[in-house]
Amino acid sequence: MSLRYLTAGDSHGPELVVVLDGMPAGVPVDPALVDRDLRRRQGGHGRGSRSTRVERDHAEIVSGLSAGLSTGAPVAIRVRNLDFANQPERRPAMTAPRPGHADLAGALKFGLGDLRVVRERASARETAARVAAGALGRALLAAVGARVGSFVSAIGPVDAGMELGSLGAGDLEALSALAEDDLVRCPDPSASALMVGAIDEARIGRQTLGGMFVVHATGLPVGLGSYTQADLRLDGRLGGALLSIPAVKGVEIGPAVEVARRPGSEVQDRILARGGSLARDSNFAGGLEGGVTNGQPVVARCAMKPLSSVRLPLESVDLESGASAAPPYVRSDICAVPAAAVVGEAVVALVLGSALLERFGGDRLDLIRAGMGLGA
Repeated sequence: MSLRYLTAGDSHGPELVVVLDGMPAGVPVDPALVDRDLRRRQGGHGRGSRSTRVERDHAEIVSGLSAGLSTGAPVAIRVRNLDFANQPERRPAMTAPRPGHADLAGALKFGLGDLRVVRERASARETAARVAAGALGRALLAAVGARVGSFVSAIGPVDAGMELGSLGAGDLEALSALAEDDLVRCPDPSASALMVGAIDEARIGRQTLGGMFVVHATGLPVGLGSYTQADLRLDGRLGGALLSIPAVKGVEIGPAVEVARRPGSEVQDRILARGGSLARDSNFAGGLEGGVTNGQPVVARCAMKPLSSVRLPLESVDLESGASAAPPYVRSDICAVPAAAVVGEAVVALVLGSALLERFGGDRLDLIRAGMGLGA
């Protein structure tokens, strides 16, 4: 058994929908917490007017729950697009592809003449549906004592300089807690102020900024994932899920880039005997050895490119006429790294929730908890 989901809907269509299958029965799900994650996704300094003033995302859970508990049936969720009411009935076709977007590749792939059709589905607006589903994955993990969090470590040229290999579960949870009330989800106040300033400068300069964010999971049992087949390794599954977030172009498990520059003897997480149990004094492996959770926090750091919709003119070609043309500017964020961190939490929760079900099975939460030795 595992979690699987499908999303549907367009960026400016009437609604987004997601169906999450495989959710075991008996998991407490608070719809208010689903909405909380949708609001967290819409926050962050540098977000555009659609996220901050137009949309007020709300999850309508239309199946799979009864009396606040999952039933074991597929969970269907609708997130309405309030901006749909503002869309004109007809617009001229968009024929000049925007560099950095899926416009050209999508048009060639599907034989489309109007690039807006590509934009509607390729848009990062789709991630609202994934965040709604991820909130249920988070609920499943919480029911067995596991937690997922995130924080921003860099935006543009500003880097908070966090050494991931030395951070334990308590450190990571504290950083995420500090990030919740910050404008850019950065737990370092000094770095946060510089990040806000960099975003404001980018807005004035008609630019966009990317950055880096960290997603972590704590309280996970040992043994999720497997080294027996390549597609079961959690490194690959987490990397694939995080790279599926629009504009994310790189993923580290733990401080991988730092580790790559140091000798092997300096970056192994020693196995120590403490108080009759095993312990580690570092986490350079990012909580995974051989694609399997080892009891340490699972930590991933993601690199997000600057968003492609810049206000400065960019050169393109009109696919209809064949002449050089400046593609249209479509309203966008200046920086969406804080929002991407929340999406990262969602996809990580879904991957780890699936791995949990594969490891302990069970159609019901009480049986899963019993298999983990947690009791009813």
